[in-house]
Amino acid sequence: MGTTLYERVGGDAWFVALVERFYAGVATDPVLRPLYPEELGESRRHLALFLAQYFGGPQRYQELRGHPALRMRHIRFSIGAPEQGAWLAHMSSAVRAGGLDEADEAEVLAYFTSAADMLRNDDAARTAHPSRDSGGRPRLKLVPSERSEDD
Repeated sequence: MGTTLYERVGGDAWFVALVERFYAGVATDPVLRPLYPEELGESRRHLALFLAQYFGGPQRYQELRGHPALRMRHIRFSIGAPEQGAWLAHMSSAVRAGGLDEADEAEVLAYFTSAADMLRNDDAARTAHPSRDSGGRPRLKLVPSERSEDD
């Protein structure tokens, strides 16, 4: 039977550490910092809960905040190429520092790349985009795949 990434990394602690590494970069980033509240504690908590849930952990994010609705929650921010690039750079660095095996790292980075594409909401993102289907809807899977112990 397969295991989730949440199980393979040992649970919440890995996601909390990932989020801490990510927000260390956000805290000093001139492009991203203005998009976040002055106090980052709640943002950190929400992101860690969301990621743990997304990668197979307990549904605590949904219990606390409802459906993730990522586009709805981010639509109030102008997210163009600079914001997308800065966010993805900090998140990718945080993931690469997390000690994952190659397959898990690739899975997590693929998710974040897809999410960063999906959350763009500038004019360029409204035109033909490879991460969107023919109806303009984002192609982002809602549930990560499980890997078997043989992977």
